[in-house]
Amino acid sequence: MSKKLYVGNLSYQTTEDSLRRAFSAYGEIVSCSVIVDRYTNQSKGFGFVELADDGSAVTAIEEMNGQSLDGRQIRVNEANDKPRTDRGNGGGYRPQRW
Repeated sequence: MSKKLYVGNLSYQTTEDSLRRAFSAYGEIVSCSVIVDRYTNQSKGFGFVELADDGSAVTAIEEMNGQSLDGRQIRVNEANDKPRTDRGNGGGYRPQRW
């Protein structure tokens, strides 16, 4: 079963290719992404790497957390699923109608 890792404190110059290369030593990578701002297309400084094997993911966390990647000391831990919220009303204020 695959495990997704959160990789934080990335350099703005880090690309998906360089992130993939850094983690490829730990096993088969299912997916790899650097999160970018939708308006500026600039990195937000974090990304996700999904490894095919749980054991490989644990090893990657232990060995990569605190290591330097593109001049920054990265943070690596298991990714937590973000709870989905109902965004049907736009998230704004809705006055009561009497």
